[in-house]
Amino acid sequence: MSERRVVVTGLGAVTPIGNDVQTMWDSLLAGKSGIDFVTKVNKDEFPAKVAAEVKDFDPTLYMEKKDARKMDPFTQFAVAASKMALQDAKLEVTDEIAHRVGVWIGSGIGGMQTYEEQFRKLIDKGPKRVSPFFVPMMIPDMAAGQVSIQTGAKGINSCSVTACASGANSIGDAYKAVQRGDVDYIIAGGAEAPITNMSFAGFSAMKALSFSEDPKTASRPFDKNRDGFVMGEGSGILILETLETALERGAHIYAEIVGYGATGDAYHITAPAEHGEGAARAMQHALRDAGLNPEDVDYINAHGTSTDLNDKFETEAIKTIFGEHAKKLAVSSTKSMTGHLLGAAGGVEAVIAVKSIEDSVVPPTINYETPDPDCDLDYVPNKPRKQEVNVVVSNSLGFGGHNVALIFKKYQ
Repeated sequence: MSERRVVVTGLGAVTPIGNDVQTMWDSLLAGKSGIDFVTKVNKDEFPAKVAAEVKDFDPTLYMEKKDARKMDPFTQFAVAASKMALQDAKLEVTDEIAHRVGVWIGSGIGGMQTYEEQFRKLIDKGPKRVSPFFVPMMIPDMAAGQVSIQTGAKGINSCSVTACASGANSIGDAYKAVQRGDVDYIIAGGAEAPITNMSFAGFSAMKALSFSEDPKTASRPFDKNRDGFVMGEGSGILILETLETALERGAHIYAEIVGYGATGDAYHITAPAEHGEGAARAMQHALRDAGLNPEDVDYINAHGTSTDLNDKFETEAIKTIFGEHAKKLAVSSTKSMTGHLLGAAGGVEAVIAVKSIEDSVVPPTINYETPDPDCDLDYVPNKPRKQEVNVVVSNSLGFGGHNVALIFKKYQ
């Protein structure tokens, strides 16, 4: 049996630069940053002062208030983005197709806000005051679980938890589920709401976060003066389905997903492997899966966290795989504007990759001012670039040595 072609027919997003796809996309092309002084924790208590928070999000636009109260914010973001994506795809989950509609949504750390609130209750008021909803609100798979409940999707229901690669792994795993015939449609992506005292303290203690006190320039991927990532939150969701079903129902096809590569570094709990060896192999596997050559790629949406080692080694990995073509590639990090959405990053960046194909434009890396000799590629500095975009690689890398590359291609 030949492998089925899989296309993207719907997009949804909740992000620090817009609570829908179009607003987010317009912000990216305007070079608008969603980063500001953090409000969800007391910034005076932390060495890191800035974050990329979702603003003015109203969950009751997408779900009943009583249901929202039983969801951590990361799950609320996922439900909202999933319903947007289904609406965009004009896909109704009817009884007839429900068992052929899957959900695969990843989260790196799940319901941290719920965990902290309930832990305080345990310490202050004793175990009898801990909510019966504590566990089902906290566990990372509950975004996928609630999206299934809220939409009626009864096919495969899963969650890939691979730190900052969770959203990308979930999309790749979902793609393979459709390709091999487990389901015909799948709601896939990532969700995260990590801006809490414990998370902020933990990432600060690791010195992973930027300690810059200038919100607008704190995230500066590939710039010589980068000093750490800026924590963000939100969700990015794609509707993937077979080409056959998309054509049958006259769906708008944004792009085709054609490649998925996933590798492990076997190296270190937080640092990437030397020279980006694992990331290079992920891109190599994805190209092989897609049946493409390196010179076929037009744009790489980089993991580009604005940390010293990530940006240096990701650049090396790109040069390893793409050789001379690396100098001709457009490479940008949209984390310069969205911040780093951890487990949701791969989901949001997949949406961005697809939009770049749809609109023939590459979003910029903002705050790129001082070149770094170790980062010497074309990072589309500060302004978007109109160009033909036929093939995009989207990279995601996670603590624990997880590396993922997804490849999207213009549908023909």
